[in-house]
Amino acid sequence: MFFAGATQGVLAMLWWLADLAARYGALWPAPAWPLPALWLHAVLMSYGFFPFFIFGFIMTAGPRWQAAAPIGAKSYLAAAILMGIGWLGFYVALWQSMLLLPALLLAVAGWCTGLPALWRVMRTRSNEQTHIVAVVGGLTCGALLLAAFAGFAAGGPVWLAQLAVKGGVWFFLLPVFTALCHRMVPFFSSAVIPQYRIVRPLRLLHLLLACYVVHGVLETAGLPQWTWLADLPAALAAGWLSFAWQLRRCLAVRLLGVLHIAFAWLGPSLALYAVSSLMQLAGAGSLGLAPLHALTLGFFASAVIGMVTRVTLGHSGRPLAADAIVWRIFWTVQGVAALRVVAEFTHLTGFANLYLWAALGWLAAFGVWYARFAPVYLKPRPDGQPG
Repeated sequence: MFFAGATQGVLAMLWWLADLAARYGALWPAPAWPLPALWLHAVLMSYGFFPFFIFGFIMTAGPRWQAAAPIGAKSYLAAAILMGIGWLGFYVALWQSMLLLPALLLAVAGWCTGLPALWRVMRTRSNEQTHIVAVVGGLTCGALLLAAFAGFAAGGPVWLAQLAVKGGVWFFLLPVFTALCHRMVPFFSSAVIPQYRIVRPLRLLHLLLACYVVHGVLETAGLPQWTWLADLPAALAAGWLSFAWQLRRCLAVRLLGVLHIAFAWLGPSLALYAVSSLMQLAGAGSLGLAPLHALTLGFFASAVIGMVTRVTLGHSGRPLAADAIVWRIFWTVQGVAALRVVAEFTHLTGFANLYLWAALGWLAAFGVWYARFAPVYLKPRPDGQPG
């Protein structure tokens, strides 16, 4: 799963860079894609990039959280293969549109193959169920939303595509990433920071999850001017958690610091959504896609770099430490996120276009990360242990 997700991080942005270079850089004629490029980009990143890492992580960690039996190879291999073939078919379908629906259905089939094992883990009784329910529930919503987009590709109404594009953030990715960070960031911190006190109030996680649902419902209902009612309390809750998790102390350990910095994007991202919503309520325009990219690049992508690097090192028998290369990769991603937010307000043409440079920056950073870590997934552990 991690190898497929890493490969997708390169392929998805190569395609997007090619599209941006045509539309903004005028380097070649803009291709005629089967669907709007923004929708294809949103679906590819929401359902074709992040899910590989989410499935890979929770299929490993979920049974440990719940003291359940491990998930067998049959479940995760079948899911990974179907999802992988589906998304490879997606790229082919960009030029052969009749293949788009079969490709999407294969990807949905992959999700549906992996979910039953996770449902079993979720139903295992333990002292605390919120985190596993949020993650597996989010993945289940993701499968339904991807199926909705497939329904649109099959000739269904436009609202199915709009639901998938907008709902992927609020009903799938945000609940999953927030729950994973709420569970893992204090845990990792307590393992390396002396006299660290774990602060993990479930009531704040419940509040955040409820706010995400309210925002998602309002946005998909065409009422973005009212989402501030959910965004403001969510931003305050996320900001308080970042403070309570002692961001400054945790920066002393790089591999831990990257997770805290990634989560620190959540509060400001939600605050940007609130400002944009209030601007729309006042009839003063909006912040465009700036809040979305603060969230997706600042929070989601940064968290992937931090969490996947840590899990890859730990499960491959390597020292849990972020060296200078990983540190530079991470800060480059921070710069890319900031650049993409600024690009929403700076409209340059040709090769100076900031959308183009943000995509190039991601490819540079993630390409180095890929070259460093993708081979790890194809080699035996150096310590001789299984894996």
